[in-house]
Amino acid sequence: MPTGGSQDTTLITIIMIVMGATMLVLGSTVFRSVRDKRQVSDRLKGEGTRAPRTPAYPEKPRRNVIEDLGRRFTDPNSEELTKLRHRLMKAGYYSKSAPFIYIGVRFVALIIPQILLLFCWPMIDQYMPKHGLLMMSVGLGIISFVAPSFILDKKMATREEEYRNGFPDMMDLLVACVEAGLSLDGAVQRVAEEIVQRYPNLADHLKILNLEMRAGRARTEAWKNFADRLGLDEARALATMLRQSEELGTSVGETLRVFAADMREKRMLYAEEKALALPAKLVVPLILFVFPSLLVVLMLPAVVRMMYVFSET
Repeated sequence: MPTGGSQDTTLITIIMIVMGATMLVLGSTVFRSVRDKRQVSDRLKGEGTRAPRTPAYPEKPRRNVIEDLGRRFTDPNSEELTKLRHRLMKAGYYSKSAPFIYIGVRFVALIIPQILLLFCWPMIDQYMPKHGLLMMSVGLGIISFVAPSFILDKKMATREEEYRNGFPDMMDLLVACVEAGLSLDGAVQRVAEEIVQRYPNLADHLKILNLEMRAGRARTEAWKNFADRLGLDEARALATMLRQSEELGTSVGETLRVFAADMREKRMLYAEEKALALPAKLVVPLILFVFPSLLVVLMLPAVVRMMYVFSET
């Protein structure tokens, strides 16, 4: 059904104005990025035969248009940026520029579908209902705004599940290494080498923990940061127990042994919980798929026989 001509013209005009402003911002960002690269190239050419210096920040030359766009629309000192950086670290993005790239991608994902809709609308206009342009524009805007956050949450949940599955194994290996005579720092390094094949992401966090302690950070603070990066209650409990063990002067090996036993018990309880929830989850598939098939198999011969009898009579 065709849409109203005047209303669609007004909507297209508004969208074109918004798209023009957006393209202007994108063009200025691209121009600034190209200009910065050209200035750097000119400075390098002006150095003559001098040996090139190693840049102090290797990530700066790799800044792209999306990152510059994210930096333009972000306050570097805002609390929201800190929370976003924390979420990205939980999802496995440790780069300093990751929040700006995420914001830039989110902005591009919000604008590009609107541009495509604007160009494709004359071809699909006759198949759309009244006010279809407005509804599709709003729908695409909502999907484009929510999709990056949804994907990030899914990746965080996947990583958290991997951390939860690998934490008891990590504790068992850590107890074995400490009881064999290694220090806690050496045990962390050894465990990171052992679990890298099965739990690579957890091994990366252990390596970061080891590097922090080697750099001189206090052990309690390093373990606290490790727990914050994982986002697990078990990791926070471990950091608290290690801090209390260090303050009270108790044995680290005994503390880890008790905590590892508790982790094994929690793993069994979690497995039993999932097993007990399985019958309730199977009710809906049984009703929707198995029961109708079984009913057809049992009743179809009787129905065919009755039809044959009635046709003969």
